[in-house]
Amino acid sequence: MSQKVAVLGTGKIGEALLSGMIRAGWVPADLLVTARRPERAEELHARHGVTPVTNTEAAKTADTLILTVKPQDMGTLLAELAPHVPADRLVISGAAGIPTSLIEEHLTEGTPVVRVMTNTPALVDEAMSVISGGSHATAAHLATAEEIFGAVGKTLRVPENQQDACTALSGSGPAYFFYLVEAMTDAGILLGLPRDKAHELIVQSAIGAATMLRDSGEHPVKLRENVTSPAGTTINAIRELENHGVRAALIAALEAARDRSRELASGKKD
Repeated sequence: MSQKVAVLGTGKIGEALLSGMIRAGWVPADLLVTARRPERAEELHARHGVTPVTNTEAAKTADTLILTVKPQDMGTLLAELAPHVPADRLVISGAAGIPTSLIEEHLTEGTPVVRVMTNTPALVDEAMSVISGGSHATAAHLATAEEIFGAVGKTLRVPENQQDACTALSGSGPAYFFYLVEAMTDAGILLGLPRDKAHELIVQSAIGAATMLRDSGEHPVKLRENVTSPAGTTINAIRELENHGVRAALIAALEAARDRSRELASGKKD
C-alpha cells in the first residue's frame, strides 16, 4: 500500500473506490485525484484528504492510474496522458466496452493495462468487480487491481473476451434488480398496500433471498422449489411470469446490454 494511486475522472464510483481504499488502510496522501471541475477536486480533498492533481501530473507521479471516465471520453483522456505515461505504470481502465488493446495502442509499448468492470454497489462495499489483464499485464498487476477493487467488494478474474458478458450481467445488473423492485412495489400498491410497507417487504425479501443464494450453496431452482407448494400462491405467480415471457425477456435484455458493450468498443456512441 506504499505506492501512489491516481483516480482520473473521479465520479461517484471513483469516489466510492477512494473511500473504500482509505478504509482498507491506504494512506490518503498516497491517493491522487483528477476531476473535470476544479471545485469537484477540492471537494474530494476536503472530504477524504486526497491530493487533487492534473491528468498530466497524475501520469508522471502515480504508480497506478485508474481511468474512470465514460467510454466516449476515453480517447481524449488517452491522448492527453500518452506523452507522460512511462511503460512501468500500471493503467487500470473502468470504462465499459473499451478493450485493453485500444488503450495499449495509445500508450508506450509494454505498458501494462488491466480492464475492470465494477458496479454501483461499490458505494456500499458490495461491488462485483471483474478483472482482465491486457497483453503486458502480469500476475502481480492483476493482484494489484484485486487489492484495490477488493476494498469495495468482491473481485473475479475472467478472460477479456468474457468482459462484455460480465458487463451485461453484473456491470448493469443492479439496475435490473432496482427495476424489478420498482415493479413489485407498484404491484404491492395495486394489491392494497401502502408504498412504504410494500417497499420494506420487497427489499427485505430481496436481501434474504440474495443471502440464501450466496450462503446456502443451493441451486436457485432448488431454492425456488422450496417456496413453490403444489397448487399454491407461488406456482400461480410463476405461471404468469412464464406466460408473459419474463425469462425470455431477461435473456434478450442481457444480450442487448452485451451488444451495446461491444458497440462502445467500436466507438459507436448512439
